[in-house]
Amino acid sequence: MGIEDQIGDAVNKGKEFIESNKEKLGDALHSEQAEGISDKILDGVADFAKKVAPDASEKIDGVRDNIDKQIGNE
Repeated sequence: MGIEDQIGDAVNKGKEFIESNKEKLGDALHSEQAEGISDKILDGVADFAKKVAPDASEKIDGVRDNIDKQIGNE
């Protein structure tokens, strides 16, 4: 079995795991804990992006807010 076969097997196992745990993963993604973690990460990334591109602050905040709506429970 070559490296390509091993990678393919790993990808297929990952797909099977996601498919068989879809509901649990969805619940975790929209949990209060995910909300807190995602807020910290998104705030840090947004702050860094604003330092790199200060003229794009409003756009950065908009992107941050759109992503935040997809993760967590708020």
